[in-house]
Amino acid sequence: MHPLDVVKTRFQIQRGKTDPTSYKSLGDSFRTIFRTEGLLGFYKGILPPIMAETPKRAVKFFTFEQYKKLLGLASLSPGLTFAVAGLGSGLTEAVVVNPFEVVKVSLQANRNAFSEQPSTFVQARRIIARDGLGFRGLNKGLTATLGRHGVFNMIYFGFYFNVKNIIPVNEDPTLEFLRKFGIGLVSGTIASIINIPFDVAKSRIQGPQPVPGEIKYRTCFKTMATVYKEEGFLALYKGFVPKIMRLGPGGAVMLLVYEYAYAWLQENW
Repeated sequence: MHPLDVVKTRFQIQRGKTDPTSYKSLGDSFRTIFRTEGLLGFYKGILPPIMAETPKRAVKFFTFEQYKKLLGLASLSPGLTFAVAGLGSGLTEAVVVNPFEVVKVSLQANRNAFSEQPSTFVQARRIIARDGLGFRGLNKGLTATLGRHGVFNMIYFGFYFNVKNIIPVNEDPTLEFLRKFGIGLVSGTIASIINIPFDVAKSRIQGPQPVPGEIKYRTCFKTMATVYKEEGFLALYKGFVPKIMRLGPGGAVMLLVYEYAYAWLQENW
């Protein structure tokens, strides 16, 4: 799924049709990247997600279960419990993953050939040496990442478990699998539609600034307001198609693996 993530980031950091590096369409972006950067250009910034994915998903599901247990002590409805536990897991996950995102976005924004690009570790060292570990360096864009993951997980878990409890269980294993897959697909899609303005803000803050040495995009909501004012409402949904293509089915697969693996572990451990 990583090529879709690269394309999504490129769309989100381009600043309207006047940007000389703008892609005309999804197809044009794939053709241009392949022609100018080669096949490996689609895998720029792949190492940070590989390094972060296992702890990120472990944090997502582990904290969701823990928050769900804690919220069980409060007098909340089951539906609200799922959503609030999802919000908590997303905020916790964002803190873990943000430094990896900063390095990933900076690598994905680089349009040089793959062989001319610095390695992940060299890029991380450059960011730390130049800007430090704080909110201007390796933790740049944390508020936008908190918003992106918090909103996504709140809707993702809230919608999935609430709808799954409403739609009757099917005794046929194949149909039951398809029922869960369909709900997961819709969950991932709706969550992506609602959280994408946070994703655009994150990419602008963590990506290259319009004028080198001058910080234009600093905070989450101020960045959203600037993008809306200068480029219009639809600019907050840049990268929408590749994001949906990646996180719709990806979200369904992730929830299914979690559910079936969790059930198997409970039975066998």
